[in-house]
Amino acid sequence: MTPRQREKTLRESLATELETLDRRHLLRSMHRGHIDDRVVIVRGKGCTVWDARGNQLLDAAGGGVWLSPLGHGREDLAEVAAQQMGQLEFFTSLLEFSNEKAIRLAARLADLAPPGIERVFFTSGGSEAVETAFKAARLFHHLRGEPDRTWILSRQYSFHGSTYGSGTATGFPPMQFGVGPNLPHVEQLSPAYLYRADQLYGDADPVDFLVRELEETIARIGAGNIAAMIGEPVMAGGGVLAPPPGYWPRMREVLRRNGILLIADEVVTAFGRLGSWFESEARGMEPDMITTAKGIAGGYAALGATLMTDEIGDVLFEAGFFHGYTYQGHPVACALGLATLDIIEKEDLLNKALTIGDWLRSGLAPAAALPAVGDLRVEGSLAALELVTDRQTRVPMDWTAVEQLAFTARREHGVIVRPYGHNLVLAPPLVIEEHEVRRAAEAVIEVLSRLDPTR
Repeated sequence: MTPRQREKTLRESLATELETLDRRHLLRSMHRGHIDDRVVIVRGKGCTVWDARGNQLLDAAGGGVWLSPLGHGREDLAEVAAQQMGQLEFFTSLLEFSNEKAIRLAARLADLAPPGIERVFFTSGGSEAVETAFKAARLFHHLRGEPDRTWILSRQYSFHGSTYGSGTATGFPPMQFGVGPNLPHVEQLSPAYLYRADQLYGDADPVDFLVRELEETIARIGAGNIAAMIGEPVMAGGGVLAPPPGYWPRMREVLRRNGILLIADEVVTAFGRLGSWFESEARGMEPDMITTAKGIAGGYAALGATLMTDEIGDVLFEAGFFHGYTYQGHPVACALGLATLDIIEKEDLLNKALTIGDWLRSGLAPAAALPAVGDLRVEGSLAALELVTDRQTRVPMDWTAVEQLAFTARREHGVIVRPYGHNLVLAPPLVIEEHEVRRAAEAVIEVLSRLDPTR
């Protein structure tokens, strides 16, 4: 046996072992029994990852979950983590304690955030950030003498997390199936979904319809009973759904008039993904709180944050916010967060995201003519192809069929894209190059072309 054959045999043996252990012990998000594949990723560099069997894969999905803005395997970030671990690996952020990196990252986030957002509460991820925002909103009103303000407004097709409260606010029924009773006092509104405007709004102007729906919901529940509304500047999980101009400013005016806080969920959209530090400012949201995670530490550590105004922060501080997480303000994660922001700035990745968007539009343009593609949407470095079984009736493609298309793109083209409901989604690292975007687009188009009955 040659050295190369011996290496291949050892690799196959290790892969088989890991896949067997995976099947026996590991539970993963959204994995269901009919999915037999096991892909064990063992290494990454830039926009490329390798699985345990040695297959080389192009990551066009940001680590699979809209993440990894800086790409994989960066030695500069490994050095930052090692240096911080050698200095201070962890100490609590409870009571009077904090650490330098958490303080400096909080100050940096306040500098980058929209005007008026000055206070930061760190978490370990996006779901925790949303849970924090909900509790903060309810407690804020309670402490100001309005204890009945407990309701949270969200939207259908939104994604805000998978924990108890965040999962209830998420606008996908599978998130709430079989685990109820869910968090009480959560109401979901219609989304800003222009592709399906006729079905959702009839002949009405979409913004007029959605604003009127919000006003009617407030009147039905009672303004004095509603704590906050949460919404993504652009709905990533819904299929990269961008609202029409004027939507957020008008929604914001109604909320402000009724004393309802606005929480901008920027877990996906912040830190350059759409070409801005915080997309809520660009969309005219003027939020009272911002939830974020994912890109905040480049995927190199589990980190999230809830940002809020001084008004909210001061009320919580004076009363004592009896809430927190063991790893909030983790010094290693915060050191990586500071380094991530520096790299985004130094490598001009905000503008790079817009360039990636141009590459995606150009590369995916031929897909718009395919019978299975109902709509093609690109916002910043995010792209979604909404798949249908009939372009006239716009009947959504079954999500298991969409999963199979993504599996085929990986198996036959070595390209990872994200199946999300009836959408195929691309969210590549912001360090991706044009030829890599072209390769991903060509793989998607080839796979979708097989569904064309004329071919």
